[in-house]
Amino acid sequence: MFRVLMVPHGVDIRELRQALWAHRIGHRFTEEDEGQALWLVDPEQHQAMMDVITRWQKGEALTPIPAASAGQFSQWQRVARRVPVTVAIIVLCLAVFAAMAIWGDLVLVWLAIVPLGVSGGSLVTGSLVDSLASGQVWRLLSPAFLHFGWMHLIFNLMWTWYFGRQVELLHGSMRMLLILLVAGIGANLAQYLAGTVLFGGMSGVVYALLGYVWLMSRRVPQSGFFVPQMLVVFMVIWMIFTMTDFAGLVGFGNVANEAHLGGLLVGLALGWYHSRKSVQH
Repeated sequence: MFRVLMVPHGVDIRELRQALWAHRIGHRFTEEDEGQALWLVDPEQHQAMMDVITRWQKGEALTPIPAASAGQFSQWQRVARRVPVTVAIIVLCLAVFAAMAIWGDLVLVWLAIVPLGVSGGSLVTGSLVDSLASGQVWRLLSPAFLHFGWMHLIFNLMWTWYFGRQVELLHGSMRMLLILLVAGIGANLAQYLAGTVLFGGMSGVVYALLGYVWLMSRRVPQSGFFVPQMLVVFMVIWMIFTMTDFAGLVGFGNVANEAHLGGLLVGLALGWYHSRKSVQH
């Protein structure tokens, strides 16, 4: 037998086990210090096992289910139970976007990194230190849930879903929550320290997830993480492009570049730390 996948302790693997047996794939799960190890008996079934694992990671149905219970709503319920943090991020972003459409700048005033106001026709900004001292600690993270257009929202949520599911399914919800908090707060602070107060978006977290998934896939191939190399190249080139003067000339000047870079560095640091632990084991 050889090891194919390592699943964190606490992740429910019952559905995966049932599907593997239903497809007649000989396997075994063992409890290791770093998690639940999945072993394959017959190497010739490797591709078949990977197909089942991929569908499990995506939250897709693994075995035929009765038509009466095969509704889309029940499928989404199953996915939400397995990746609750990723789903919560998407729901919160959509809710904030809808709230901005209804209440406009009032939402921005409450969720920006510092309190905002208008005095004498000019924008007035509060102090982050004073805001935190008064208990408004949510401002450290809340700008990540702000989006200023459909394309901005769709782009960020698409990649949050793509990378977030992998992290949460393979390393658990607490790891996904850790990346959200550290990368979200880190990216927001990086942008704020660069002298900007009107910014928002999940891009910093997205780049953190990209860095984390990429390092895990490269340093621990058996971990189950995967990201196309060309996608990594594209997103890094895009980040660099938006930092140039040329980006402003073609209409991409208002990009939170510091948040992107800060998030990527956080993701790479976390990915290096956890991949190093996996390699040592």
